[in-house]
Amino acid sequence: MFPLPAMSSSIEVCHIDRLPQNGCLIIPGRLDAKQAKKLHSALGSRQITWLVEETAQLPAELSQYLENSGCPGAAFDQNDPNPATVGQNLAGQIKDGSVFVFIPGSTIARPGTACQIPSETLRTLCALELPIIPLDISIPSETSLCIETTSLPSAILNFAHPLEKNSIAHYRESLLSAAEETYSARDFLNGSLAVALLTGLKKHADTSTLFDGADDSELPFNKILGAAIALSKEIKLATKKKRVGIILPPGKGGMVANLAVLFAGKVPVNLNFTASDEAVRSCIRQADLDKFITADPFVRKVPSFPWPPNRDLLFIERILPQIKKKIIKWSLISKFLPASMLVKLLKLNPTGGDEEAILLFTSGSSGEPKGVPLSHRNLLANVCQFGRQLDLPHEAKLLGCLPLFHSLGCTVTLWYPIIEGVDLVTFPSPLETKRLAELIDKHQIDLLLATPTFLRGYMRRIKPEQLASLRLVITGAEKLPDNLAYQFQDKFKTLPMEGYGLTETSPGTNVNLPMDDPKDNTPVIPSARFSSVGPVLPGIAVRITNPATDESTSIDKSGIIWLKGANIFQGYLNKEELSKEVLIDGWFKTGDVGRMDDDGFLYIEGRISRFSKIAGEMVPHETLEAAITKILGLDGETERKIAIVGVPDEKKGEAIVLLSTVAGEALEQEQLDIRYKLLDEGIPALWCPKSIIPVNEIPVLASGKLDIKGCEELVTS
Repeated sequence: MFPLPAMSSSIEVCHIDRLPQNGCLIIPGRLDAKQAKKLHSALGSRQITWLVEETAQLPAELSQYLENSGCPGAAFDQNDPNPATVGQNLAGQIKDGSVFVFIPGSTIARPGTACQIPSETLRTLCALELPIIPLDISIPSETSLCIETTSLPSAILNFAHPLEKNSIAHYRESLLSAAEETYSARDFLNGSLAVALLTGLKKHADTSTLFDGADDSELPFNKILGAAIALSKEIKLATKKKRVGIILPPGKGGMVANLAVLFAGKVPVNLNFTASDEAVRSCIRQADLDKFITADPFVRKVPSFPWPPNRDLLFIERILPQIKKKIIKWSLISKFLPASMLVKLLKLNPTGGDEEAILLFTSGSSGEPKGVPLSHRNLLANVCQFGRQLDLPHEAKLLGCLPLFHSLGCTVTLWYPIIEGVDLVTFPSPLETKRLAELIDKHQIDLLLATPTFLRGYMRRIKPEQLASLRLVITGAEKLPDNLAYQFQDKFKTLPMEGYGLTETSPGTNVNLPMDDPKDNTPVIPSARFSSVGPVLPGIAVRITNPATDESTSIDKSGIIWLKGANIFQGYLNKEELSKEVLIDGWFKTGDVGRMDDDGFLYIEGRISRFSKIAGEMVPHETLEAAITKILGLDGETERKIAIVGVPDEKKGEAIVLLSTVAGEALEQEQLDIRYKLLDEGIPALWCPKSIIPVNEIPVLASGKLDIKGCEELVTS
């Protein structure tokens, strides 16, 4: 990557007032010699005892500081069968207000990882039964954009709240909350997406390129900047509205259109051209749109779309040739003027912060699409969170084929490559896997973002050597089936990694990423775990609530997932009551059910809307679908064959109905066979389908997600 922002030698300390007066055990998520020295200084006159695990490997500089600090040391063995006894011996030393400071040993972890302590060590520390204060140590340079210009502190030490209960789950929850506080206070989050994009285009003008796979054209970033500025002037003349609709697939047209709308000081609204007429008209009405940027060929390609009148359409391939001289002029101006002067010349507001930057709509899988305004703060945070975790080298190439109305397609294959300077190869559709494989092979693409549905297309007709360049395959939008992941790995030698996010979270919150094997015996903090959606990205906090009582529970217990961070949206468009239901004190109720394990990996068990409450028990539809898929031998199928739907039931509240495209004529016998096979697999009798409804096909959305509303209509029809 390009050089990161300058880092000062200063170390900041926050919320030291959270330390109790009667002494405690401070457990930093990580610690080096300079940070230990700063912590020692910040604790002032309090007596410090350094607590070290006996087998820990300490860096030489840290060991030397501890020896010369003048503070005593103590050791413990994480394999000690009686850690509570060890804790009792230590407890007598902290009654006078003195503190123990745990010294984490050397580990290998991805940059930005809040907790770099092996879970076995954490478990022993909790078992000492001493009062515990987590200490987050954030390194801003690990989670910064390459376009940031302000000098960053070398580290920020932020004390978390004391633990109410000593457990790994409580420690992680508290530490992540402190890390979120630190991240969300960053100055760059008050900036403007438009300014960040302009700065990125300037910074990478001669080194980064968009390769458009639709016509094999190449467009360096300097030409994109000139075209976007010139088009922005035309957009300003065309409409006085706040927002502008965009109906374009990934490609140079889609990128230039989105940039131009932002440079015009307006909000781009990429519309879902695969949605129903009713859903599209709802989005247009909610967004209050009167002008739409599109292209003649695309209008002809998607004739079923409820196109607005021609007078409201701005055809990009007609406008750009007409303003060619203006494009050349702005290309020359942008080449010689620094970004700061261009910002003033274009009258861009340098502080966007919580103002609306773009408007997306949810897929509408369970009803009318909801408008999700994402702020400048949201998008800058998520580009940084996701992009810095990927940490792609500058010479890497990213495939951009996810639709721009898809939040992942927008953030990761539009804003991220521009800001961070990564070459982007685009293609209008994620379904044409034969052409996509040719592009991956031709351009030696490193990163593929897809949904499991789209991965199935590669399995059917693509040669293994065509995807040989892929270093990383990340999926989202739906659960990645185990069998599909392993089949993909067997064929293409790359194991797909699952991530997680929602439109409301800009979208990325979690991702699995591989780690290189260490060359020595240094412990590794894992960053990938199969069947999970990965650890949370830097700057995101997690809590879990009981689905039945709404009370907070330990994050290692299954429940409703709540998230907090700078990437979380501020509320749905014109839906104040709904917003209040899902946003409380900055926490977002995702509607997904899951839990976090001792190593910080999040497991998604399903949407709360995909659970049925039967006789007081929560029955997860997706778990049941996976079990039925297995017993029916449908693991190798590339299309969805079954779906579970909950229906009202007078006796038990709800009942389970199975939609099936493989149901035979003898439905009663088939239902009985499925029941017995499920019981053999350990599935409770309460979960077994009450009835089977044969259908021609299972309704799915364009993204591959199950169309819940469509399934419910099949049951009631």
